[in-house]
Amino acid sequence: MSKIEKLIERLLSVPSDFHFNEARTILLHLGFIECNKGRTSGSRKMFSIGNEKILLRKPHPSGVMKQYAVRQMVNDLKRLKLI
Repeated sequence: MSKIEKLIERLLSVPSDFHFNEARTILLHLGFIECNKGRTSGSRKMFSIGNEKILLRKPHPSGVMKQYAVRQMVNDLKRLKLI
């Protein structure tokens, strides 16, 4: 099982300690492009693929995402049939 497969399996379990960098790695692997939402976007990061967009907030200082954000990411990726 590859590293990315393990990360996706971990994402699907909706852990309470899922890190933003892990989410970023998965999205980039799936073909998303990371976009800055503007000059003042701050911690908000947008990932786009075609016309679809996923907006994530990069938490600080730890980088650990809230569980509701992880659940939303799982739902978005399932809706797009990417996982």
